[in-house]
Formats: sequence, structure tokens, C-alpha cells
Amino acid sequence: MEAVWTRFLPSANRAWDILASGELGTPAWVQADLGFAAPVDPTSRMWDPAAGGGALLDLSVYTLTWAFGALGFPDSVTASGELNDSGVDIQNALTLRYDGGRHAQLTSSISASGPGSATIACSRGWMRTGGGQIPNPRELHVHAPDGARVETSDPAGAGYTYQLREVTRCIQQGLTESPTMPLADTLRTMELLDGVRDQLGLRYANDARV
Repeated sequence: MEAVWTRFLPSANRAWDILASGELGTPAWVQADLGFAAPVDPTSRMWDPAAGGGALLDLSVYTLTWAFGALGFPDSVTASGELNDSGVDIQNALTLRYDGGRHAQLTSSISASGPGSATIACSRGWMRTGGGQIPNPRELHVHAPDGARVETSDPAGAGYTYQLREVTRCIQQGLTESPTMPLADTLRTMELLDGVRDQLGLRYANDARV
């Protein structure tokens, strides 16, 4: 099962429940970022193209998680970014487009720090993550028509517990995949990332074997 552990967190699932309730209306756009200034070290996996280093494969799955949760998979993706001399992407910006003008704007970086938050704007209100960066936020700042509130969660351990519990449940019930993170979602995510790599000119040694 793909290790997108954020999908299993109470805060993320509460965000999807709020959106599904219609309290905030119809989601219209998402903005999300995740970045930090990683010390330049060619021996680190973050800076090693042979290890899939760079912002896209290390960080962008988290910004995408919030876009997918609010808007689903997009109709099209436009990407821009910067590669260093070793061919590692140090920063990228993705625009996901959906029908009806809906869109998501996502940024990932290993060269600059950011708030690491996600904002979901809807037709009747909006919501923003807080209390930690988007892989594991502990707060949801909800701005609804009847007022604003902050919903908090206190995840067990470092946050991986919830996916481990789901793996255990699936094994015990003889399931070959989890409905929370099905194989189809993993494949569609990787296809999207491959399309982004094509736009950025981002290549890995393994590509020559295909």
C-alpha cells in the first residue's frame, strides 16, 4: 500500500468530512505549499538524482494530497520549476485545472522555507490547515457562514499510527488494497508526476531502462 500516511490522519479525514457536508459550499480552488531550505549535500538523498532526490518526489505528494482531497484528480496539469547542475529539481510550481474553472496551485521546494499550509476556498466559506505543516496538521481553521472556528486533533505518536492500523485491518480482513489509498490512486498519482517530470525535463537513471 502506498505510504501516503497523511490520507489516514484524523485531521485530513475531518477536512474531507467538512467538505462533504456542504457546510462551506462547493470547493473552487486550493493553494498548498511545502518547502524548506535543505543544506546542499551531494551525498544526501535529497540532492542525489540516483536516489530520486529533489522537491517533486519527496514533497509534492503532500500538496497533491490536499488538492486531490478537495477537488479530485485534475483534467490537466501545468508545471514549472528549476533544476540544479546535477539535474535535481530544487523547486516546482504546479497548476492543476478542473472543469468549471476550478484549480489548485501547489508549490514544493528544497531551497526555500514556507508556511507549509493548505487553503481550500469554497462557494460559502473556506478552510486552512494549521498547527503543523501539511503532512501532519493538527488544526483546521474553518470559516463558515455562521462564523469561524478552529478544530484540533492530537494524533497518536508521530502520525503514522493510523496507516499502520489500516494495514493491519486490511490484512486481518484479507483485503488486497485499502479503500482509503487504493492502487488506482497510486497509479494516477505516479502518472501525474511522470507528466510533470516531462514538463520539467527531470530525468533519472532508471528512465533509460524503460
